[in-house]
Amino acid sequence: MDEKTELLVCMAAATAANCVPCFEYYFKKASGIGVQAEEVKKTVELACKVKTGAGIMMKNFIEDITDPDGKTDRSTGKTAEHPCCR
Repeated sequence: MDEKTELLVCMAAATAANCVPCFEYYFKKASGIGVQAEEVKKTVELACKVKTGAGIMMKNFIEDITDPDGKTDRSTGKTAEHPCCR
C-alpha cells in the first residue's frame, strides 16, 4: 500500500474513532506529501457514512433484543445497498 493510501485510511479510522489528535497527526503528514483537501474531505465523508450506519445498526440491534415483540418503530427513512453504510 502506498503512503497516501495509508494516510487516508488512518484519517478515516481516526474519524470513525472520534480521535482528533490522531486525525491532526495524520492530516499533517498527508498535507506534507501533497494529499489534497478534497481527497481528505471525501475520506472523512465515507468514514462518517460507515460510522453513522454502524451506529444505526447497533441501535436497531439493541432495540430488537430489548423489544422482542417488535413494538419499537425503528424506521430511519433511509435505504442503502449495504445495511450498514447509509
